[in-house]
Amino acid sequence: MTTPRPVFQARPALVGIPLGVAVLGLGLTALRGVGNAQLALFAYLVAFAYWLGLALGALALLMAFHAAKARWMVVVRRPLEALAGALVAFPLLFLPIALGMRTLFPWAGATEGLGAEALRLLHHRAPYLNPTFFLVRAAVYFTVWIAFAGLFWRWSTRQDESGAPELTVKAWKLGAGGLPALGLTLTFAAIDWLMSLGAEWYSTIWGVYYFAGSFVGAIALLILATAALARTPALHDAVRLPHWLSLGKLLLAFTCFWAYIAFSQYMLTWIGNLPDTIPWMLLRQDHAWRWVGGALLVGNFVVPFLLLLSRPRKMDPRRLAPVAAWILAVHYLDLYWLVMPQVRPDSIVPDWSNLTAFVGVGGVAVATAVALLRGRHALPVRDPFLADSLAYARIR
Repeated sequence: MTTPRPVFQARPALVGIPLGVAVLGLGLTALRGVGNAQLALFAYLVAFAYWLGLALGALALLMAFHAAKARWMVVVRRPLEALAGALVAFPLLFLPIALGMRTLFPWAGATEGLGAEALRLLHHRAPYLNPTFFLVRAAVYFTVWIAFAGLFWRWSTRQDESGAPELTVKAWKLGAGGLPALGLTLTFAAIDWLMSLGAEWYSTIWGVYYFAGSFVGAIALLILATAALARTPALHDAVRLPHWLSLGKLLLAFTCFWAYIAFSQYMLTWIGNLPDTIPWMLLRQDHAWRWVGGALLVGNFVVPFLLLLSRPRKMDPRRLAPVAAWILAVHYLDLYWLVMPQVRPDSIVPDWSNLTAFVGVGGVAVATAVALLRGRHALPVRDPFLADSLAYARIR
């Protein structure tokens, strides 16, 4: 038997403040769009891809845990479910991209300055890259993601009341069976919304690259969310040193995974030396953008890799949380480097709409996750393996 725990009593301000920030940020971004619609839309796309990727990374991590029937992670599962549950807000947040596709994407109409070869490629890809099919695919992606996240949330919270072990079995089956669908939809979404910004560019591992950055960001966000909840009565003393160590190991492992995928994408582009891939890379090696690429290598791999080698740091949430926050900051820089050279090839200086879009989309996502968790147990109190997770003491 486990000690009864109170539900997570979030103050109304924990939902109201992010929503207020979101309204202000989105409003200012829209105002920026009046003066420069293209710049505002690209800034919004970076923010959308950032926060959506974190929610999808949380869903992927949750499904992987269920597929592996992992017991140690039960105590950190509820925050992960709330982060994935924020996906319900993203169809609404997608509307500016849908309405502005002719400004964002060359295949939808943004063909100014394109050469004859680029126009030929766009014509060749028209059966796939066209506004109608683009929106249909987006609807499919959101339907799959929200259905998965919603089922995991419903089964988990229902188990708090019923304690039915068959709900855990359902989650295991969906986790294992649904991962291929999640991988495919995430990959095609990354191609549709990010890779197709370039008229000629393509990469065979683009989806994996977007996933790698989003996944390590989701682990970092889970660490921060868990550290915050661990200071409340709802989760106090449930997350122990072995849990933090395991989370830190995951963060280290997938930091290395991101570096491997980033190198692989660059190596394949360089060794292929193809005319329809080189311009995209050259754009990011000209002017000051080359320094951003170097900063990504140092900031997204070298710094966190060296810091996370420390075993004591991985076991101490007060020392692990700053590394997680650093990774989240550099992850935004990664997406900024992927998107913004398309609209500002000569300048790396962010526009103020990058900040307003970031806090606007992020405010909606954070408010949604907190609202889901508010009034709920932050711990799956009747999960059949909760006792095993609370007793987790394997330190290696």
